[in-house]
Amino acid sequence: MVQPLDPTAAAFLLAENRRMPMHVGGLQLFEKPEGAGRNFVHDLYTQFRESDDIAPLFLKHPVRSVRTGGQYVWREDDEFDIEYHVRHSALPKPGRVRELLELCSRLHSTRLAIERPLWEWHLIEGLRDGRVAMYAKLHHALVDGVSAMRLLQSILTSDPDRAGMPAPWESKPTTAKAREVREEAERSLSDVPLQAMRAALGISAEAAGLPGALIKTLSKSLRNETSALALYAPRTILNQPITAARRFAAQDWPLERLRAVGRATGTTLNDVVLAMCSGAMRTYLLELDALPDTTLVSMVPIGLRAKESHIASAHGGNALGSVMVKLGTDLVDPAERLRAVHESMVDGKRALAEMTPVQILAMSALGQAPAILGPMLRMGGVVRPPYNLIISNVPGPRTTQYFNGMRLLGTYPLSIPIDGMALNITCNSYADQMAFGLTGCRRTLPHLQRLLTHLDTELTALEHATGV
Repeated sequence: MVQPLDPTAAAFLLAENRRMPMHVGGLQLFEKPEGAGRNFVHDLYTQFRESDDIAPLFLKHPVRSVRTGGQYVWREDDEFDIEYHVRHSALPKPGRVRELLELCSRLHSTRLAIERPLWEWHLIEGLRDGRVAMYAKLHHALVDGVSAMRLLQSILTSDPDRAGMPAPWESKPTTAKAREVREEAERSLSDVPLQAMRAALGISAEAAGLPGALIKTLSKSLRNETSALALYAPRTILNQPITAARRFAAQDWPLERLRAVGRATGTTLNDVVLAMCSGAMRTYLLELDALPDTTLVSMVPIGLRAKESHIASAHGGNALGSVMVKLGTDLVDPAERLRAVHESMVDGKRALAEMTPVQILAMSALGQAPAILGPMLRMGGVVRPPYNLIISNVPGPRTTQYFNGMRLLGTYPLSIPIDGMALNITCNSYADQMAFGLTGCRRTLPHLQRLLTHLDTELTALEHATGV
């Protein structure tokens, strides 16, 4: 069966090169069930390896030839090898989290083989405290980051006693809920900005009001105010060509600590997340004597309810707009940085409120075009950065989850650095924790793990500054 790739999925394949693998990933940490024997992980791997009813999403891979007119199409792998995609690893001693993150860094650095379905799943043991880890990576042409997160969550259950659960890549029962989850995972939302771009060019009547909105947005950008477009992002060490090697750092904090700061200041949970990142980046760049005089700018994705837009609803999921947020890294006081982030977000959301959903998507596509076209045209690090980094926050399960009797302790997202954008920070809430996943270029950003210490220090500073 041959299926054409949407243009955005094809763009991810065309932009990919040895230095820029275009896959997203996720690391999950589990606690083995009580009474689990020594062979528990091996038996789980054996179960995984014996999967024979593979969902279509995990069987297709991209091909192009003279017969396809030189265009990429999806084709089912006739020689699918489950043992290639599902792997069993053990950490070297002493089996600390440090060794686990180092392994994930290496696994995330290598490209997926384009001649095979674009995914891998790694079952990892050897942590000295007995925990079990799973690391998965899926190509961005296959699913976007939000869909990948939902796919990871779809394999979980709130029932601690449920055993014999299917592997993540197996076809699920065709209940309405299971079908909805599978279809949403298989349907990448990344083509929505492309359709919005077409609307911005006048194909859709709903985007007819965009020129006025564009003029207002450009005017705000020229005045260096919060906007959907950024014209004042300073050039930093983040914004240069990158190498293939990745470093991944991750840690979580109690959600209640972040919420308490938000309640004391009248700000949102996302504002506090951004303020933590702002203070951490300020300290990190100061240590490297690389802090610019003007504030860093972050692209922050904003979810739009599907019912508000015919484009989003046609694709059955949430579409994404974006706001370019000034992080206030030029400010010394942590409370002032939080206030600056909050005002920037409020101003950006107010600007979005004046547009229709289609116009928001179109504006977001225009704002992100330099970041997307840079890698495709091999101009990363040459053109002025549209923003300095991406900070996104993806909500996760609110209750404790299990997989085959194993209790999920934490889930940590890995994302995609690109030329001119050497760091990506993605956050994921789970139960009562907020996890930060930092994915960066190993050579461009030295000692990336120090950012975890700086995040912790900044949260404490925010608590002190706001009287929590």
